[in-house]
Amino acid sequence: MALDAVTGDEVWRQERDEGTSWNTPLIVEHNGRAQVVVNATNRIRSYDLADGSLLWECSGMTRGAIPTPVHADGVVYVMSGFQGAALVAIDLDAAEGDVTNSDAVLWTKDRDTPYVPSPLLYEDALYYVKGNDGIFSAIHRATGDPLYAPQRLEGIGNLYSSPVAADGRVYLSDRDGATIVLATGDEFTVLATNVLDDGFSATPALVDDEIYLRGHRYLYCIAEE
Repeated sequence: MALDAVTGDEVWRQERDEGTSWNTPLIVEHNGRAQVVVNATNRIRSYDLADGSLLWECSGMTRGAIPTPVHADGVVYVMSGFQGAALVAIDLDAAEGDVTNSDAVLWTKDRDTPYVPSPLLYEDALYYVKGNDGIFSAIHRATGDPLYAPQRLEGIGNLYSSPVAADGRVYLSDRDGATIVLATGDEFTVLATNVLDDGFSATPALVDDEIYLRGHRYLYCIAEE
């Protein structure tokens, strides 16, 4: 549903044939129209933000879809990874009606996709982990081709938080208190690994030159003095 942010009044509502889904809806401005892209088990769906009408839909996700979609240059990337693996790249210029197995689907993948963490779209690459584990993939967003083979992140355990990036670096924090820093680009390079006596399920927040980490016990701000 969509609510008026000032009054709380319901603007529109759409019933969906879904059990549960956990992701945050993605608002995309494309060709002068705002649409709401929602990941889910049975169908990925996009609704017109103005009136809630269904614009397009696509099948292919796994159960319990959690990762939030990401978007760049008219292409939406949607993935899930519980009891299976799925990733689809959808061209919004061609997306209308049921786009399953149509030309609107630019490419797909069926392995190594995340269960809880959302993917990171940074410059020309998609970065994501396998399931909730420290196995890291980096692929070209235009083609889906790998930048390098999936890599095991040493010292990183169970992951709920999503990767974030700034200034050519990717940051991932695990539930045991470790944060690994990787270089972006077509070579796998670990720049640093830092450990705090806490655990992190929330995604790090980057603001100016500071990193905020919401731990299970404390809130941390990491910055230069």
